[in-house]
Amino acid sequence: MIREMTKSDFDAFWPTFAEIVAAQETYAFDPNMTQQEAYALWCESPMATYVLVENDVILGSFYIKPNAMGPSRHISNCGYMVSAHARGKGVARRMCEHSQQVARTLGFEAMQFNSVVSTNEVAVRLWEKLGFTIIGTIPKAYQHKQLGYVDSYIMFKWLLD
Repeated sequence: MIREMTKSDFDAFWPTFAEIVAAQETYAFDPNMTQQEAYALWCESPMATYVLVENDVILGSFYIKPNAMGPSRHISNCGYMVSAHARGKGVARRMCEHSQQVARTLGFEAMQFNSVVSTNEVAVRLWEKLGFTIIGTIPKAYQHKQLGYVDSYIMFKWLLD
């Protein structure tokens, strides 16, 4: 089941969020941010935030927001996190497919990911399978904790037929 995230959901999701950010492999978030700062970033800033729950366990979460304002407000942006024990089970796919439906419902016509870390090959392949295209490469945009500077991709998908 995918539903909007509550404060108590975020409290339960916090260990996953903190682990992903601390790894410094996929998200350009401050690894020292507090739980309240993370909640504000993940749940209060976006238009909506969702969780994927099975058997009362949160397997993943995503947010949706406009990528920009004014003449570019028709393009959405999302971020996704999957708990370590749920990876490889289709959670990210389900959340991305759901986020595209939500985007259309909210009136968005496209979706753009601004910084997909190039070494996150599983995510890059999944986004491509779901119709996203790499439209740009930002050289050395991400300082990976293990690998040093790596490229990031801008990925885009038009949502209307």
